[in-house]
Amino acid sequence: MAEDVRPEKCVVAVDGPSGSGKSTVSRRLATSLDGVYLDTGAMYRAVTWAVLQAGVDLGDPEAIAKIALETELSIGTDPSAPHFAANGVSVDGPIRGPEVTGAVSAVAAVPAVRKHLVALQQAIIAGHPRIVVEGRDIASVVAPDADLKVYLTASAAARAARRSAEDATDVTATEADLARRDKLDSSRATDPLRQASDALEVDTTGMGIDEVVAYLRKLLNSRVNK
Repeated sequence: MAEDVRPEKCVVAVDGPSGSGKSTVSRRLATSLDGVYLDTGAMYRAVTWAVLQAGVDLGDPEAIAKIALETELSIGTDPSAPHFAANGVSVDGPIRGPEVTGAVSAVAAVPAVRKHLVALQQAIIAGHPRIVVEGRDIASVVAPDADLKVYLTASAAARAARRSAEDATDVTATEADLARRDKLDSSRATDPLRQASDALEVDTTGMGIDEVVAYLRKLLNSRVNK
């Protein structure tokens, strides 16, 4: 798939709520571009894991920020095998567990945490010629000059079905949890989840992964090969 779009340098920003298909689409798009992939949400999850390991009160933003600044993150950007470690410990499994999922919105809402991780994210972006970055504030905060900005969304039912299939959890409970996280992330004071004014909304409810990737490649091609 990489033959039609192979710019020397490009940044693709993919935002959207949980379950919209961001991770799978972003990884496949990065692979097709022979580029790298950055999951910014996993960075917040890795910090959250460290916060929980330290036994820090989730209501204490200063203590949370201290852990975030002290935590050494190892971030793998290979789209075929992305990995994360915190303080030398592989956290790929733990950061997807219910404990981290339940706490990550609180940690991500701390302004000092966001400032620290955004700086790391921007450094990673600057270090790679072709990169697809996914998260909730990429187009608006992390990479406002991205070559392509998209906001992936899907119906609440579709999002819950996808996430529950991934996590082997109850669909109804998953839908409630997604709604909870979306509300928290959309209402936080610093860098809330929102669609950037110049981002294109793509509803993936009735689309397959390959279809979405092909559509994004077409959009990118129209921008970098004008």
